[in-house]
Amino acid sequence: MAIIEVNDLYKIFGPNPKRAIPLTKQGMTKAEILKRTGCTVAINDATFSIEKQETFVVMGLSGSGKSTFIRCLNRLIPPTQGDILVDGENVATMDAERLRELRRYKMSMVFQHFGLLPHRNVLGNVEFGLEISGMEKSQRREKAQRAIELVGLDGYEESRTSELSGGMQQRVGLARALANDPEILLMDEAFSALDPLIRTQLQDELLELQAKMHKTVVFITHDLDEALKLGDRIAILGPDGRVRQIGTPEEILSRPADEYVKAFVQNVDRTKVITAGSAGGHVPSIIYPRDGVEAAIRVMERNNYSTVFVTDASRVLKGLITIDDAVSLRKAERQGAGKENIATILHDNVYTTLATTSISDLLTAAIKTNYPIAIVDEEGVFHGAVSRAAIIAEVSKSSDNSAVPVQLREINGSDHSREDE
Repeated sequence: MAIIEVNDLYKIFGPNPKRAIPLTKQGMTKAEILKRTGCTVAINDATFSIEKQETFVVMGLSGSGKSTFIRCLNRLIPPTQGDILVDGENVATMDAERLRELRRYKMSMVFQHFGLLPHRNVLGNVEFGLEISGMEKSQRREKAQRAIELVGLDGYEESRTSELSGGMQQRVGLARALANDPEILLMDEAFSALDPLIRTQLQDELLELQAKMHKTVVFITHDLDEALKLGDRIAILGPDGRVRQIGTPEEILSRPADEYVKAFVQNVDRTKVITAGSAGGHVPSIIYPRDGVEAAIRVMERNNYSTVFVTDASRVLKGLITIDDAVSLRKAERQGAGKENIATILHDNVYTTLATTSISDLLTAAIKTNYPIAIVDEEGVFHGAVSRAAIIAEVSKSSDNSAVPVQLREINGSDHSREDE
């Protein structure tokens, strides 16, 4: 269910900005419009929705309109034209009082630059928004303390913000945004000012927080790796302020909408985003003890497989049977050895994985095993398999050919190895 709906949104800076809208529809470029009208197009006819409790990442290069977009959502920047519906209410037409209520109780924002008050300690900064809204002191202290604990800053309540590292200061900013328990969290390049190690740590912590809080998060970034890591869906903005593509990380990597998006993602390590579920798929299986060796062989022959997975009646994975073992068992039965239970040839040394596991995490197992890797859920229910070939193929797509090891004789231009003397 959509909590935010954006329809035909434009933001144009400059004198008489609405006169530039027909020019965008005529296909004029951003530079041509600036030259002709003196107006700068920041957002160009954006239409999409954001679902409840999803992390929606908006990304693009500098000047693509990312920060302008997020500020339009809470009307820190008023849109030139278009509608922004939050739970059905149009932010673009709200009066001042209703807009204040939206910002106080429905939405909170975390900025790239922390914006902390240097004369206040951590607790004072976190409770500041609650204080100016008129909340009684004991209640706001309780809410602020809960937010501080949520972001891992308990024990630092009395510390001055100037005494904290950049990562800890950003946690203070995040706690301040969470203190009033907003349904929607807006984060504008929130980790961009931090060094890479702290940035990665805060990304992981945001994922953990989201698993607990289930907020709707709108996250702005110019970093594709960050977008792929955090986003349930990603919107890529072009340099003209238009939305070029919206999709899951896998959709954007696997099916870029145009050449701009394709160029944007071409150097990304696909194996960290493509999952077992997308690289694999449904494969036939048999049910134990209902099915016997003849059923196993028939399934493998009809599907041109050399293995077949075995489940119980509830689809819980029991193991795998190979064609060699199945044929040997059938031969023994026909030679009078009696009817054998297929449990005697069942291999349980099968690697299993969740559908959400990235291909990069499966490579070691694919190298070690001769069998496909089974896809199961948390209860062990079988949902398909991903083959070794599919895993290695995805890895090869992401590899840089220049990094492939080369034999010394190829470097030397020789076609033969030196004989031992």
